[in-house]
Amino acid sequence: MELDLAGMHQLAAQQGINAEELDEALAEALRLAYMKTSHPARHARVELDERAGSFTVWAKDEIPGVPTEDNPHPAPTLGEEYDDTPRDFGRLAAATARQVITQLFRKVEDDRVFGAFSGQKGKLINGVVQQDSKDPSNIHVAVGDVEAILPRREQVPGERYRHGERIRVYVVNVARGLRGPEIVVSRSHPDLVRRLFEREVPELVSGAVSIMAIAREAGARTKIAVRANTEGVNPKGALIGPGGSRVRAVMENLGPEKIDIVDWSEDPAKFVAAALSPATATQVHVVSEKNQTAVAFIHDSQLSLAIGKEGQNARLAAKLTGWKIGIESAEEHAKKQEEMNADSKVSAE
Repeated sequence: MELDLAGMHQLAAQQGINAEELDEALAEALRLAYMKTSHPARHARVELDERAGSFTVWAKDEIPGVPTEDNPHPAPTLGEEYDDTPRDFGRLAAATARQVITQLFRKVEDDRVFGAFSGQKGKLINGVVQQDSKDPSNIHVAVGDVEAILPRREQVPGERYRHGERIRVYVVNVARGLRGPEIVVSRSHPDLVRRLFEREVPELVSGAVSIMAIAREAGARTKIAVRANTEGVNPKGALIGPGGSRVRAVMENLGPEKIDIVDWSEDPAKFVAAALSPATATQVHVVSEKNQTAVAFIHDSQLSLAIGKEGQNARLAAKLTGWKIGIESAEEHAKKQEEMNADSKVSAE
């Protein structure tokens, strides 16, 4: 049966597909197509002949075994191989060949995209919003000639994504999907803020300063804990920048979201106190290091600041430190201490 193998090899070579890969896929596809014809042999293979520009379906029939006393149910044997290429197989063979070529081309393109983006996981990339998704909850973001998906769970509450708008996104995952590579990006991931700071702060790139923890409620507030690895470097000052220039550059990418930068400490009490910024704790009592629980005592005038709107400041401080933080009035605590001391004095008398 005629088949322009030389032409297909040339076309495949232009896409970086070697002849052996094409022949293997084509032979198997033709064999499967043959098996769907009327009365195919159970055992068949396809032989391709590039010089002749043709292919042949070679088949073998099963020959029943002859029962004997020792073997009453012998397995069948295979007979001689013969040409069983269907006469009307031409159109089906041509369609099969086109399908194989298309699938291989798609695989090559998918491999190219996957290879290009697999190393981008965890990085910040620029893209252009495309509002042509059938599912409005998923935003398509064009990155060069490839489209990434910004799913609803990775979007920032209140942010609007307009067609043609350029945005910076964080690459959450790159995986092989049923329809090709799936590139998932995020606007709400905490590490998006980390990557934005790394673009603005040379001390982070050099290692003089490290971001130790990030807690984020996207669109509202982010808390960042930093420490210096080089003597004489002010870690908070490095992220804030001269006149606040660096932190402002980051915030321009985050809309109305506020950023608190605090000092990280190995001392849990100091870290918890810093995490509650902008409120000032008069004292932090570590209740249990094992269970990571602590109580921060705050002046009455700053209690609402420490707790934050709808508990946001306290919630982010807990996320940042990994500790359960109770917040109590410093005045009430002092009053209780005085009462306890007075009771102790009376008991002693």
